[in-house]
Amino acid sequence: MTAKKTGKKETGGEFDLGLGGIFKGLGDFVEKLSDLAEKGKEFQQTGEIKGLNKNLSGLFGISIKVGGLGTDKIKVEPFGNIHKDKKGEAVVDEVREPIIDIFEESDHTMIVAEMPGVEEKDIRIDLKDDILQISAETREKKYHKEILLKESFTKDKMARTYKNGILEIKLMK
Repeated sequence: MTAKKTGKKETGGEFDLGLGGIFKGLGDFVEKLSDLAEKGKEFQQTGEIKGLNKNLSGLFGISIKVGGLGTDKIKVEPFGNIHKDKKGEAVVDEVREPIIDIFEESDHTMIVAEMPGVEEKDIRIDLKDDILQISAETREKKYHKEILLKESFTKDKMARTYKNGILEIKLMK
């Protein structure tokens, strides 16, 4: 029987699938992608993780944003609940960061957050000047994100809608 080449370290006939190694690889991937984006180069990679503990719920991804407001800037932002702690070790948090998009319009700012698996009654939004906090919690899912806005807003000029896991917050200028 021939072993498949997977790039994993083989130890005694088995592959080393330690979570620390997998999360370190994901973190290194994001750092490399960010470096390449800053240099204006392109990078693409796919991968698959098999054999993880079924009780482990981890989400890790990146959002790549190009341009905005007349610039050619590329911004790479990680999201999810897998990150590095102060020691550089990968950890899985119970709380996930939702994917956020911010759209600056002439008369308003629109924030779109993806939070599947929660109901509207589970969502809490706090707005204090230029800081917007979004959180939601059910037994299965927990989300939290703090957003620094470009300007201050008041709650009386805020409108929100939630449908099919997508939260939209409109802040009138």
